[in-house]
Amino acid sequence: MNMPDPQLMTNAWMAQFNESNHWKSWFPQVPETVANPMSAILDDISAVIQPDALNRLKNDHVAHLSALWQDFLAGKTPELSDRRFAAPAWRDSPLSAFNAASYLLNSQFLTSLADAVEASPHQKQKIQFAVLQMVDAMSPANFMATNPDAQQKMIDTKGESLTKGLANMLADMQKGRISLSDESAFEVGRNVAASPGSVVFENHLFQLIQYAPATETVRQRPLLMVPPCINKFYILDLQPENSVVRYAVEQGNTVFLVSWRNPDQAMSQVTWDDYIEDGVIKAIHVTQEISGQDKLNVFGFCVGGTIVSTGLAVLEARGEKPAASLTLLTTLLDFSDTGVLDVFIDETQVRMREQSLANGGLMPGRDLSSTFSALRANDLVWNYVQSNYLKGGEPPPFDLLYWNSDSTGLPGPMFCWYLRNTYLENSLKVPGKLTVAGEKVDLSSIDAPVFIYGSREDHIVPWNSAYASMSILNPKQQNANRFILGASGHIAGVINPVAKKKRSYWSNDVAVTPVKGAKAAKAAKPLSADEWFEGAQEHVGSWWPEWAGFLAEHGGSDVDAPAKPGNASYKVIEPAPGRFVKVRAD
Repeated sequence: MNMPDPQLMTNAWMAQFNESNHWKSWFPQVPETVANPMSAILDDISAVIQPDALNRLKNDHVAHLSALWQDFLAGKTPELSDRRFAAPAWRDSPLSAFNAASYLLNSQFLTSLADAVEASPHQKQKIQFAVLQMVDAMSPANFMATNPDAQQKMIDTKGESLTKGLANMLADMQKGRISLSDESAFEVGRNVAASPGSVVFENHLFQLIQYAPATETVRQRPLLMVPPCINKFYILDLQPENSVVRYAVEQGNTVFLVSWRNPDQAMSQVTWDDYIEDGVIKAIHVTQEISGQDKLNVFGFCVGGTIVSTGLAVLEARGEKPAASLTLLTTLLDFSDTGVLDVFIDETQVRMREQSLANGGLMPGRDLSSTFSALRANDLVWNYVQSNYLKGGEPPPFDLLYWNSDSTGLPGPMFCWYLRNTYLENSLKVPGKLTVAGEKVDLSSIDAPVFIYGSREDHIVPWNSAYASMSILNPKQQNANRFILGASGHIAGVINPVAKKKRSYWSNDVAVTPVKGAKAAKAAKPLSADEWFEGAQEHVGSWWPEWAGFLAEHGGSDVDAPAKPGNASYKVIEPAPGRFVKVRAD
């Protein structure tokens, strides 16, 4: 029996991909590079690889395929270490095992081609991302005809799994998204976003929640939390055992939190300036008035950190210094390295958004959600295609994935300003380059100690990019700034409750390069990210107590807890979590 021609096998695999293209429906926001036929992309790749390197890759690929074919003829089942092929059915069927192993070799060959491309870093990253999307989509585990595990399930259930899978797929098509969790298990305000509190202010952009105290005394200075407007706030208030809000309240903080409105057409003209002036600055002023405190501990998460930092810089320009401290979680202020999101940002794509949205309109939450799903397609797309559709399963209840599916949109003008001035042109970090709310923005003018957190495996905000804020903020008191590095990714690293004793984090008490002499204070500079990590110590468990200690240090003296929320000027509007967070984008 002769070995099939490896080139013909690869070509056939590519032809199947180009004909199907079923994966595109889940990724409406993928870059143009990805949307092109993969055969054209491969032609482009081959044209920009050195001939010697290309021949070496092809020869290696043929050699590996030949060895695989010989093993198949000899009855040897290939090793399948990839978790997508962990089910016994893949090993029990020699043909399925060979098919999976062939796919893995083809995938390795294509990704090696992408890695060998001689192009600018940005263009190379786009090509690598395009190839990764393609190879993930073409896994034989994603098709009923080539998934022996799904076929066995269909046999065992006498076709019931197939019937249920089709019903699941049709239901998801109506929703316009893949079901990641049993959504019937959760209800906003009942078992997520359920920390007791009251809405004490609202305007056209946000509601301000004041949470009920859990201790008899609280620290004098309240904590104002600003979550990302690109997601619902309750990622910070999931269930009681993993709620950041609840933890902060239990540590003796009076917590105020911004709940952003899910935009509708009435917000189609809202700008970045509006989010700063009528959003975070208004929230700061209302919190000051209700608490009677001029100084607050201010907190921003992801885009919320970018917004709150901009707002504080605007207030500094006006002579106001409301921050006793600033906490930034997985936040970008220096957009030099934006990780894999960089594939979505270039002049052409930003200009396209500006032409359609800069003068009004909405960036749909569904499109934003699909963009983030594309970054982890195997985990957030194909895993559920296999389990929900091919096998007819129901996703288990998972609060974090329930939140992940509860998307929000963004006003077009605000979104376009953000794309161009941060991701594309990286102007926010440059003192005085941008004017926001009528003021020149200088982030280095923020005169408050900073607690910065990054996640080591974050694919949205690379941890060294989060660390870069150490060189931007509070330059006069660099030793007062702290950086903590947590394990895991953008969300899981943040939501790491103390009681579960999971994961780990790194700390380093040395924040700046030691300099001796009279001019030491002015000469000292923050350590580089690599220097910081080299001297860091790993700790088992949650980083939350480190943050709690930082808040306590800057929270002022202990006072009696507020007897009731709000004050004479700001009366209770409704119980937490309020109306705004319950509005769904779909």
